[in-house]
Amino acid sequence: MGSARLTLCTALMVATALTPTAYAADGGSGIAVTPSSPAPGTDIALRVSDCTARTATAVSAAFVADIQLTGVDGTLVGETRVSASVEAGSYEVKVTCGDSDRKASLTVVEKAPRSDQPAHQPTTPASPVAPVKAGGGGTARLAAVDVAEDARAAGPGTGHAVIGLILAAAAAVAVVLRSTRRSRGTG
Repeated sequence: MGSARLTLCTALMVATALTPTAYAADGGSGIAVTPSSPAPGTDIALRVSDCTARTATAVSAAFVADIQLTGVDGTLVGETRVSASVEAGSYEVKVTCGDSDRKASLTVVEKAPRSDQPAHQPTTPASPVAPVKAGGGGTARLAAVDVAEDARAAGPGTGHAVIGLILAAAAAVAVVLRSTRRSRGTG
């Protein structure tokens, strides 16, 4: 778990460092968004510089959830996702850093169509016109003969419980014998 977290954080830092950033419209807020013009449903990273607090919160109507920013030496970072339901346009981002509030503008662009999808969507959904040849022949009748009887036979019964208890007891005895041999130094 620790290595996965470290890998994720390192990847985020590299992506943040290599991706062009967009500073807020007012220029003096020290808020940077990566990527600079996200589409709905895109993961974004937010970086706030010159903040004396160790944590901050960023809020916007474009975000799925508020961002909890953390960091050291005056630079705080965090990530969230742009809501898939927002429309293209400009959204205000408010960052509460210590006792001060900073505001910036985030521009959400329309989601570009994927290159592997056709630009023209069919007007009628695809559906079969004739029965599908799925095979099976006449086996459906045999499968439905006595479902209740099969369910009783397939479930665990007294015999299964007794076998399970015997196996558990044998495993416990093996562990005790192994522990005893180790403590005596004979194993």
